[in-house]
Amino acid sequence: MTVDALIVGAGIVGAACAAELAALGMRVDVLDAHGIGIGGGATAAGMGHIVVMNDSAAEFALSRYSRDLWLELAPQLRTRDAFARCGTLWVAADDEEWQAARAMHDAFDAQGVAAQLLDAAALRRCEPALAPSMAGGLRIGHDSIVYAPAAAQWLLTQSPAAVKIRVRLGAQVVSVDACGVTLSDGERVEAQHVIVANGSGAAQLIPALPLQPKKGHLLITDRYPDLIRHQLLELGYIKSAHHAAGTSVAFNAQPRPTGQLLIGSSRQFDTTDPAVEMPVLARMLQRAARYLPVLPTLNGIRAWTGFRVASPDGLPLIGPAGDDARGVWLAVGHEGLGVTTSLATAKLLATQITGDAHAARIPIEPYLPIRFTHAATLE
Repeated sequence: MTVDALIVGAGIVGAACAAELAALGMRVDVLDAHGIGIGGGATAAGMGHIVVMNDSAAEFALSRYSRDLWLELAPQLRTRDAFARCGTLWVAADDEEWQAARAMHDAFDAQGVAAQLLDAAALRRCEPALAPSMAGGLRIGHDSIVYAPAAAQWLLTQSPAAVKIRVRLGAQVVSVDACGVTLSDGERVEAQHVIVANGSGAAQLIPALPLQPKKGHLLITDRYPDLIRHQLLELGYIKSAHHAAGTSVAFNAQPRPTGQLLIGSSRQFDTTDPAVEMPVLARMLQRAARYLPVLPTLNGIRAWTGFRVASPDGLPLIGPAGDDARGVWLAVGHEGLGVTTSLATAKLLATQITGDAHAARIPIEPYLPIRFTHAATLE
């Protein structure tokens, strides 16, 4: 039986899209190549940070819209989904970064996003484990964390819309078109709408997509309750996160509800090997120890890697795939903001599929895939 929508990918973005379309009354099938469960791939590998980012006006609009949607959804989530409004604390290591914090505060304040500047003394009171040399920080109180694999599972199987969703794991899609998909075993699955939301796998289905994988390392520690209280990021993170080549590291630490610390982060452009690379991991932890001097005394229990998939301008592709895949829809290229922007992505995609684009709370144009196909045509 042909369903209304078929979504390729059961990560957090695909799950959000499925729940949104099902809430509009559509019958939705979700296919995922992973056979071990919902929320694999980048969803399982990431930190689950829900954060407003302002590297560009479009990034700010999408991340703020989606963070608000997460805050609205939070009361429905389960304890196991580990949603916590811990806030983000951007840490300034020196006066230059302190001035950047002040500028970031003014930008957020102008847009109505609650933010609090902390001088060095206030920062020390807020997070005593930080190095005393830190110059200050910026606290964004409504930023949050969530255990994304569990949240994806809730969206697909427990949310109010889940009655209209079917999930098939271990179903590897090898081709897509406007009428459906073909699986690796030759099976044909048809649908009125096909949505590609499988992250790094999208490039195999639509080779023309301008997507690049960025490898990242994470490490989780043993339990150290209340050692830190906020998601901590260095203000240099924004700069390092947008390096166009090579390997970069930046301080990023998250307090898990279990009492563990999740430590990041790194970015590599020149590899698709998922193996943990000890030199990169060591460099990442050395960076983190500058901010958390206690870190070398903690017990790390596991390290792993994942791949963030990015577009050339750092914004996701949300909308029609274009002439090379006519009739297919995209929800890919979220880089490190897939969890944050998943719910807003689903809203923007649904308004396009239903033909009600005017219902979107933010402009959809910055995220349309046609911005790349159109640019290629003009060159």
